Amino acid sequence: MRGHSKSSAGVGSVRPAWAPGSTAFLAAVSLALTPAAAAAERSSTGDAVVAAHTVVATLSNLRTLSRWAYPQVAAAAHRYDSARSHVLGHLQFLTVDGQAAVYLELRSATIGRHTWILVALPGRPNGAAGWVPAGALGEVHVTHEYLRIDRETFRATMYRDDRPIWSAPVGVGRPSLPTPAGHFYVTEKLTVIGEPVYGPYALGTSAYAPTLSEWPGGGVVGIHGTDEPQLIPGRPSHGCIRLRNADITRLWQMIQIGTPIEIV
Repeated sequence: MRGHSKSSAGVGSVRPAWAPGSTAFLAAVSLALTPAAAAAERSSTGDAVVAAHTVVATLSNLRTLSRWAYPQVAAAAHRYDSARSHVLGHLQFLTVDGQAAVYLELRSATIGRHTWILVALPGRPNGAAGWVPAGALGEVHVTHEYLRIDRETFRATMYRDDRPIWSAPVGVGRPSLPTPAGHFYVTEKLTVIGEPVYGPYALGTSAYAPTLSEWPGGGVVGIHGTDEPQLIPGRPSHGCIRLRNADITRLWQMIQIGTPIEIV
């Protein structure tokens, strides 16, 4: 999504447009944590460290405790916790809207004196996760909340410490352009300027459209208000998630950057 925005720790103003994404990053997380695969990668690259000497810890369970951070350097994100493994991409300082980029921290791996962090990588295709040196990330921020969106019941529910604290009906993608299922997270909070079709507020997410890359912002899936509240609940969108304006206003006030999103 592209437009005129003002950056303020992930909160800005924008004229947005979104399209649907697909899948989640859990499959990539599983692959990145497979000891046999990691050991094979290290062996093929000549890395002397073996998987048995790696201490792995969970940083986010994506429900009751999740951690995120701002990047400090544009570090390479690797397939495994080894600088010699395949590079999947690089940390970015800004989102497509010019807001401060954030990264959800999934796992840590300590090998001797070196610690690596597995982070979710927003972008196409959905589901990417890569390892970066711990020093590439700044101060850790913690959230105990997550947002669950049910495409069958057309309901969004926000949880804190696994207890529901907010719920509202939603509009999701039409059958030909469905809202993607999977695990994502809030990347930015936006105040919409001069576009009533998106309501007063919007949330950027880490989900991307699998095909509609020509959309502004490259096809980011957004959660936003609407000027057609009569279509909610239902399937009126191109893949984004629509809320009635009073509901997106309340959600925007409550939710934090870095909050996990589960779409089922």
